[in-house]
Amino acid sequence: MGGYLDTYGAGEEKREKTVRTLAFWVGLALVIAAVLYFIFHFVIPNRSERGEVNGFFQLLAAHDYKQAYAMWGCTDAAPCRDYPFTSFLQDWGPEAVPVTTFQVLDGESCGSGVIVDVDAGKAGDKKLWVERSNRTLGFLPPGMERCPRGNRIYDFVRDIRYRLHGKTYK
Repeated sequence: MGGYLDTYGAGEEKREKTVRTLAFWVGLALVIAAVLYFIFHFVIPNRSERGEVNGFFQLLAAHDYKQAYAMWGCTDAAPCRDYPFTSFLQDWGPEAVPVTTFQVLDGESCGSGVIVDVDAGKAGDKKLWVERSNRTLGFLPPGMERCPRGNRIYDFVRDIRYRLHGKTYK
């Protein structure tokens, strides 16, 4: 026959185990949420804008300059006033250093657009502006080499991304 104090503390042990299990699962959920936030906010941001620039350089490599010019929001029917097709060909066409290999390195959100960095092989490093509202490409706004409001975490991730490609961020 059991004594009066044989079951003393049994309820307390069960409660401790329940609290530990709950704390473990809440902690695990917080870690998973933090990792997902980090990945989607810093590692793979601006995927569609980087894809636009990737498509632009693919058109240049295929020598489809009319389609590439259309990605700047310019066509034969409605050419850009400040950037005619002849100027486009001087910058990107057969007269310029040909783009044969390229690699889109980074896309940094900045206001209404994204600054996309590209290693264009022999043509050198290029930075293009992609307007979010209509997905048109262009050169960076005057005086803007990078986004004025920096983010240290994003700069750290960008540095890792560049080093993986054998480059350093300028």
